[in-house]
Amino acid sequence: MIFIEMFLTYFQIGLFSFGGGYAAMPLIQSLVVEGKKWLTFSEYSDLVTIAEMTPGPIAVNSATFVGQKIAGMPGAIVCTLGCITPSLLIVLLLAWAYKKYRGLSIVRNILEEVRLAVIAMIAGVGITILLLSCFKIHSLWQITNADIQWVELVLFVVSLILLRKKKVGPVQIIFGTAVIGTFVYTMIL
Repeated sequence: MIFIEMFLTYFQIGLFSFGGGYAAMPLIQSLVVEGKKWLTFSEYSDLVTIAEMTPGPIAVNSATFVGQKIAGMPGAIVCTLGCITPSLLIVLLLAWAYKKYRGLSIVRNILEEVRLAVIAMIAGVGITILLLSCFKIHSLWQITNADIQWVELVLFVVSLILLRKKKVGPVQIIFGTAVIGTFVYTMIL
């Protein structure tokens, strides 16, 4: 029974993940963390970090991670299949429809509107990740009692400056912050 629930949950995530993995993160948070309670907010924050650091789509990486946590290797396979099945079907359908109707202005208008919604969802996820990473909170609604995590906040500000002003690549920033964070937490704190 749990495998059906896991498949349907990640099928739903895969079905509404327009715009990529970042757009799927609010839905994963809503269904997996708040709804099913398969992960805590802290584990969700770790999941986002791991999913971003590993190759492959974030939603698929999270499906594999959550499935493995709940039911081992069969769970990882079920969640991953649930996540990729709707995307595969939708891509096949859209490729056929786009090839046939790409000259219509209504198709171009729909794609433009979907793009705006995806940008808004990505911004929401970015704010959530920032809050979970830089403040000691157990829920997004308890921010007033949060303590600032200074190491994470300083790493965020320095990374943002390096990314935007110095044009350092995101891969270098990820590995650099991993090394600095590991050093700080194992040697100093």
